Amino acid sequence: MNIDFAKYSDGLVPAIVQDADTQKVLMLGFMNEEAWNMTQEIAKVTFYSRSKHRLWTKGEESGNFLEFRSAAVDCDNDTLLIKAHPVGPVCHTGADTCWNEKNEAENFVYYLEHIIEQRKNASPEESYIAKLFQKGLNKIAQKVGEEAIETVIEAKDNDENLFLNEAADLLFHYLILLNAKGYALKDVERILRQRHKK
Repeated sequence: MNIDFAKYSDGLVPAIVQDADTQKVLMLGFMNEEAWNMTQEIAKVTFYSRSKHRLWTKGEESGNFLEFRSAAVDCDNDTLLIKAHPVGPVCHTGADTCWNEKNEAENFVYYLEHIIEQRKNASPEESYIAKLFQKGLNKIAQKVGEEAIETVIEAKDNDENLFLNEAADLLFHYLILLNAKGYALKDVERILRQRHKK
């Protein structure tokens, strides 16, 4: 990838950061060549701070890192599009983006995946998700089977509320199973997109 760091006199290029899963735009920062190299080296998005006049890895103080996934440069080779996985809120205000948006508003299922990831290592006494993970993969898979059967049973009746609640339970436990197997909904989406192209 050819990035033109010499185009501007300060050697910086804008770096737009986008959530690799939800595609939501998270923030804008600036990178010089050193920041770009550091981002690739440590797999955490690193900027050049114009106020501190030094490299700044997002999350170095808060722990809310941006885990680097991929990057693309625009047609003029002077602006980066960084795709990353946010670990916690992105903005210093506590919002999910620097435009004060919450990811759960438009992409709740992907937000729920993040919640599952965060809670699976919590105390089993405090989290249902952690309790399921403690019981192991077989129990998690069993719950998906149970919820699938209950969804089918409710589909045969005409109670919309019961059907939708069982469908929600099924989707929730399916997301937990994907996580337990080391996957995410985007992996399933990729296969569906590949099938759609055929």
